[in-house]
Amino acid sequence: MTIQQLKYIVALDEHRNFVKAAEECMVTQPGLTIQLKNLEEEIGIKIFDRTKVPLKPTTPGKEIINRAKKILREVDDIRDFVIHEKNQLEGECTIGVISTLSPYLVPQFIKKMKEVAPKIHFTIKELPTGLLINDALTGDIDIALMATPTGANGLKERPVFYEPFVAYLNSNHPMAGATHYELQPQDKPQLLLLEHEYCYNAQLLDICGLTGSADKHDGFTYDISSIETLKNLVKADLGFAILPLLSVINEKENPLYKEFNDPKPVREISLVVAETFSRKLLLQKISEALYSCLPHSMKQEFKYKKIQWNDSPYFVESVKGLF
Repeated sequence: MTIQQLKYIVALDEHRNFVKAAEECMVTQPGLTIQLKNLEEEIGIKIFDRTKVPLKPTTPGKEIINRAKKILREVDDIRDFVIHEKNQLEGECTIGVISTLSPYLVPQFIKKMKEVAPKIHFTIKELPTGLLINDALTGDIDIALMATPTGANGLKERPVFYEPFVAYLNSNHPMAGATHYELQPQDKPQLLLLEHEYCYNAQLLDICGLTGSADKHDGFTYDISSIETLKNLVKADLGFAILPLLSVINEKENPLYKEFNDPKPVREISLVVAETFSRKLLLQKISEALYSCLPHSMKQEFKYKKIQWNDSPYFVESVKGLF
């Protein structure tokens, strides 16, 4: 017994004519007749008396038709509920964000979403990439804002924007006066990475053509978890950094950061949700709000090279056994 078969018998009861019922159901008359026959054979009861003109339901057929109408009303209610759920902008929403993006975008995003969806209470969590993937799959967070593609089964990714990487130099660097940065061999061993940010680190290593990171810089080992700390280490001439553009966008007058020549290395930033996530309107509004917070330069077309991380041997080895 199918929902479609129930629709057929309700239409037949209304029109008492196979041709008209078939037209309403947008099916051929023979097709409708076959489906009615299949249903009657399945339940072992004649629903309509075909000897009568016009067609009439049998006594048990009347009860079956009444119950079919009730079921179809409930199906419509379920459909309306699903549509409402997909389009409501109220309730709770937990968003996980990578720490290399959160400080530079989330404050503006929160202000924007207060205007767009004032009835939603957002909880924002800064998490490393591995935990974002895990928590999106388990439902501990509703949406992850992170670098993609993840390559993870069970997740859907909605790209929002491409963020260029820039080189961060100290004032004594040979390219401090250049308009754009070109990778220097002497910078590679001085590359500063972030502790536990394996996705981010994998991208930096790819840009520099490195398979692994140097553990020491001039006799020191740095266990760093903040981009702001990286900046200060570079300013003190204690290393070299590649940073996401949004982390320096308010330093336009600062000569310490340089954009790469085209094609610029970029990371793809996406909203990532479980395949079962159904709040499509909310996802659309969040995507629009995030994009509206970007500087004008990131909304213009430019040549870029997307830097991936999920297939990096460094990343695979670093997260082994962690999640």
